[in-house]
Amino acid sequence: MIQDRYKPLAQVSVCSGGCYVGGALNPTFVKASSPAIEVMTDLTKMPPATVAPQETLHQANQHMLLRGVRLLLVVEPNGRISGVVTARDLLGEKPVQVAQGRGVRREELEVRDVMTSLENMEALKMSDVERAEVGHIVATLVACGRQHTLVIDEDSEAQKQTLRGIFSASQIARQLGIELTTHEVARTFAEIEAAFAGT
Repeated sequence: MIQDRYKPLAQVSVCSGGCYVGGALNPTFVKASSPAIEVMTDLTKMPPATVAPQETLHQANQHMLLRGVRLLLVVEPNGRISGVVTARDLLGEKPVQVAQGRGVRREELEVRDVMTSLENMEALKMSDVERAEVGHIVATLVACGRQHTLVIDEDSEAQKQTLRGIFSASQIARQLGIELTTHEVARTFAEIEAAFAGT
């Protein structure tokens, strides 16, 4: 039986004064010159937050609230990523404009109606990210005017890409020790750049 083959491991007391939350719940603090990989959400270690294209905007928002994220990957039944949807896509002006343009109520819209299609996106290569610093990622996000960017691994022989990670301006800000008071893109980057100046 199991007791014959395996011996129990020794156990220690949990120290009430010195046991801390680790890992993704307590990310390490970084500075501009820190390796970029330290602020990337690594999808080989953490499952991505996803939504189906036919789900409603309300359902997508509930997914975001439950996962504590502001971006969802839009995934088809076959596992292929068809796009991304952000909190701004769900809660900003875009749904109102799309609904008015189609002559429907906002509540009738689906995620596919407001998402950013993968064909309209660019991503970073993992091979470049491995050599980059946090400052490079912030500069990239500022240049494209987005809060998020994707990271892919490329298999040139199979002509296939695999999503490897996601960079988020709010995650970078948290790891820089910035308390964000807004989700406005320009102000987020202004706060991040101010933190860089102080390091």
